[in-house]
Amino acid sequence: MSFRPDRALSRRRFLRGAGALLALPALESLAPRVAMAAATQAGVTASGAPLRMAFFAIPNGVNMDKWRPEGVGSEFAFSQTLSPLEPLKNKLQVFTGFEVDGAAAHGDGPGDHARTNAAFLTGVHPLKTAGANIRNGISVDQVAAQQVGHLTRLASLELGTESSRRSGFCDNGYSCAYQYNLSWSSSVLPMPPEPDPRQVFERLFGSGSGSDRERNFLQRQHERRSLIDFVMEDARSLTKELGANDRHKLDEYLAGVRSVEAQIEKAERFKLPEPGMDRPSGMPATHGEHVRLMLDLSLLAFQTDSTRIITFPFAHEGSNRTFAEIGISEGHHSLSHHQRKEKNLEQIAQIDKFYVEQLAYFLKKLDAIKDIDGKTALDNSMIVYGSGIGDGDRHNHDDLPVLVAGSGGGTFKTGRHVKFNEDVPMTNLYLAMLERMGVQAQKLGDSTGRLLDI
Repeated sequence: MSFRPDRALSRRRFLRGAGALLALPALESLAPRVAMAAATQAGVTASGAPLRMAFFAIPNGVNMDKWRPEGVGSEFAFSQTLSPLEPLKNKLQVFTGFEVDGAAAHGDGPGDHARTNAAFLTGVHPLKTAGANIRNGISVDQVAAQQVGHLTRLASLELGTESSRRSGFCDNGYSCAYQYNLSWSSSVLPMPPEPDPRQVFERLFGSGSGSDRERNFLQRQHERRSLIDFVMEDARSLTKELGANDRHKLDEYLAGVRSVEAQIEKAERFKLPEPGMDRPSGMPATHGEHVRLMLDLSLLAFQTDSTRIITFPFAHEGSNRTFAEIGISEGHHSLSHHQRKEKNLEQIAQIDKFYVEQLAYFLKKLDAIKDIDGKTALDNSMIVYGSGIGDGDRHNHDDLPVLVAGSGGGTFKTGRHVKFNEDVPMTNLYLAMLERMGVQAQKLGDSTGRLLDI
């Protein structure tokens, strides 16, 4: 059958209207047209493939002597800790010299772990309080989600391995909201990470099993739509009987209803994807299994274009979990206060390498996924991995262990170790990433300008 341009354009318009243009499979006959239409939209590469970002945080700093690569530029050698990434050397960058100044004390005394978690993606020094008057900043992932989240069924995905806390007394007078929530949609609203793999799966693919998922999803949408129709009809008849103050209160209530309605309309634009894996049966037995399962779900979220924005702390900042799977029975946080003891430093290096192995597992799988432009999903991603603490014993927030995997759709200079001559805010990196996502942001937290050497 001959190719007809008018048919291709019609198909393209339909998919855009359905909110699915950028999730097209690799159809060679349509690729140039898809790319041309998509290049003008935010959240995509110049070739029209989805551009993804993820932020993976590790707690308590690292053994920097075993982390830091040898050499700079393209002629660098991976350290012992980073050696699991050797097959992906040309697909990432290691950075030396980033800082998160918002995590520093600035007169507030102890509380580095809470401040680190709060400031890692916001660049903001959080208000020291254990009460309800928390104040932080909006995180980079949510800046992106608010501008490009409409392109996917889920604006963003917040993952974890531990239950979140949004109140209470945690690190030296800081609210637990700071220490347990990496993502913030506003200065006062954290986005709690979901630690249950089954809940994440059902959020991505619906509840039930097999064909039941789509049916259950449609049934829920129908029921919620019917309820909203009933509420709006009832409200219209009620308005005539109310005074001015009550009408104002009702308007506020209806604004919330309309917000839910908008969410339903968005959900109706997207068909639930097929997961390609069984629904998780429960919480994994070990921490390593838990991290990998969450990474598998992250891969599926990216592969099905369910979201393009993910945050995932492998453990909460200050975590004192043990690592029986690698023979370490002492708590991570306790070990991080190593006092230069050789045994402690060696065990920290083992934990650091264990976490890098999980990252390597994810990146290799991401690199095996082909996008519509012929590149890999890793090529069309920006994956930040690191900690807001350098040395856990010193609790310093400069000279941080940070790497960025993926080439941002071919716009990053990968395969190198970058060593800055002075401290550079992490938020400068985030501004550069937001620019590539087509997100408008002149400043983020303590940023001093967009990072150019990326």
